[in-house]
Amino acid sequence: MRLVAACVLIILATAGTAQAHGAPSNPPSRAYLCAPDQPSSAGDACKAAAAWGLPAKQWDNVRRPNIGGRDKQLIPDGKLCSAGIPAYQGLDQPRADWPTTQLKNKFRYVATIPHKGTFRFYVTKDGYDPTQPLKWDRLDEFQTVKDPKLVNGEYMFDLRLPANKSGRHVIYTVWQNSDTADTYYSCTDVIIGATEKTAGTANMRLPLSIGVAVLAFVAMMGGYYLFRRRIL
Repeated sequence: MRLVAACVLIILATAGTAQAHGAPSNPPSRAYLCAPDQPSSAGDACKAAAAWGLPAKQWDNVRRPNIGGRDKQLIPDGKLCSAGIPAYQGLDQPRADWPTTQLKNKFRYVATIPHKGTFRFYVTKDGYDPTQPLKWDRLDEFQTVKDPKLVNGEYMFDLRLPANKSGRHVIYTVWQNSDTADTYYSCTDVIIGATEKTAGTANMRLPLSIGVAVLAFVAMMGGYYLFRRRIL
């Protein structure tokens, strides 16, 4: 048991504070795309966000406490992607070069720390212009999911978009926890129902902090198995 406890401490140490809470992973949110170990972080949009002070290592922590469902009252227009948090204001910058991903009906949200709660999904209205600030009156709520199942560290969703939706849009995700006072916000740039080349997810990789934790866990289990064989 001492060996197991020691290995758990190693996992916690290597994961560090980057193990915050969560963000859309496929299609990836702006914050996820700008994580330091993602190839897309070298793009102009992420570089501009970094110039605004984006804490890119904390891609899963766009979080506001004590919102309690009052999103439209407390998150200002033009600051939806940052949830009005100054450190994340780089995610709000209206520009046409945010990487887009082809949207299918499957949507995944990585949970670096799982929570109970409700997900609310919004999509931009037809005629969305990425060079204009994102505002509440340019969004339509289209789906709500309470306490989805966690599969391999990700929440899985089947999205049911409004009919005849196509072209470039933003999927705006609000995750309101019921076991904490926190709510998380994400902007995901997508192409709906088109075949043009997009950023895609083929080059997306698990953020380094999560990968290190997984490897540490595998090493822990291997070491524990060998230890058991020696003493038995």
